[in-house]
Amino acid sequence: MPMLPELISISQVFSGKRDKILTKAKTMTNTETKNLNSQKLGSVRRKAVSLSSEELVKTAYLQPENLLPLVVQPTVEKLNLAGWAQNNRSSIETQLWKHGGILFRGFEVGGVNGFEQFIQTLAGDLLEYSFRSTPRSLVSGNIYTSTEYPAEQFIPLHNEMAYSRNWPLKIAFFCVKKAEQGGETPIANSRKVFESLDSKIREKFAQKKVMYVRNYGGGVDLPWQNVFNTDSKIEVEEYCQKAGIELEWKSGDSLRDSFASRLRTRQICQAVAPHPKTQEMVWFNQAHLFHISNLEPAVRKELLTSFKQEDLPRNAYYGDGSPIEDFILDEIRRCYQQETTVFLWEEGDVLLLDNMLTAHGRTPFSGSRRVVVGMAEPFSCQDI
Repeated sequence: MPMLPELISISQVFSGKRDKILTKAKTMTNTETKNLNSQKLGSVRRKAVSLSSEELVKTAYLQPENLLPLVVQPTVEKLNLAGWAQNNRSSIETQLWKHGGILFRGFEVGGVNGFEQFIQTLAGDLLEYSFRSTPRSLVSGNIYTSTEYPAEQFIPLHNEMAYSRNWPLKIAFFCVKKAEQGGETPIANSRKVFESLDSKIREKFAQKKVMYVRNYGGGVDLPWQNVFNTDSKIEVEEYCQKAGIELEWKSGDSLRDSFASRLRTRQICQAVAPHPKTQEMVWFNQAHLFHISNLEPAVRKELLTSFKQEDLPRNAYYGDGSPIEDFILDEIRRCYQQETTVFLWEEGDVLLLDNMLTAHGRTPFSGSRRVVVGMAEPFSCQDI
């Protein structure tokens, strides 16, 4: 994959020299630009290194025409990521708002504990993964495995917890072990997804919002005990009341009977949202993922044969309860695909995303793969 190495020294951007650099960049000849574009990030020749803070890192883009993600690499060996981030917090934040995602490559991470420290350095305490929609396992602290769907399945692009009224503003991934083949984490610019959708679709979703209906239990989807991280129905009811989630226990079980019962929840959430810092509008929902049309035709047919529409494990509607048209969902998926960027993981990579500005997914893979995830900086749609 073609790279554009060392476009701008990130330390120079961080120290307010961007205008001077851009002026210099405009004077580059076509030949110079062509030579840069023909190089690959992994084959960048090392320059004489100064130990000054401005020369500790260099930046690149995976593709010259695509600013997502910004790639940051150290110019010295064994540069600790959390330590470097501690001294560049506000600058990393600025670059994250601009690009939507930063890929840190070649740093000394320090394993899962070092990865957790990196997130804490930038965004404070990590969040517990509650009201989850996918299976994950706790690794350490509040670091989790990435979604544990079968390796042959593709996970569509989505913003984490966009099916909720509360979500993390930051999400980070650490590649402990890359897959033998596949297993990439595709990403997409949520601002561009919003812009590329037909204005009538945007307006309709903005007005009506999205209703998510979930039925837990029955051995088909996640049990409610796993979703809410508790065996107590009372705790589930308290959580739902605070989160604005409509709740209905099935089978007539008493509140004290913690197991065997089934649960249905409904919640109306945002479809679009302004970013709290940049004020740019983003496409921010998971209608295309929750909707029954997201499933393979054979699976969809079996579920519709086995369940009533309202009893499906999960589904999405307009906020007024009316069905979302299949052709509109297809258009949404097409826009995500159009804006997708895919890169190959390298072991030790850390990918930091602004969860509102950038969506992520997973490609099918073979062999062993271990990518862990941490989320931080809680945000609520009530804060918009």
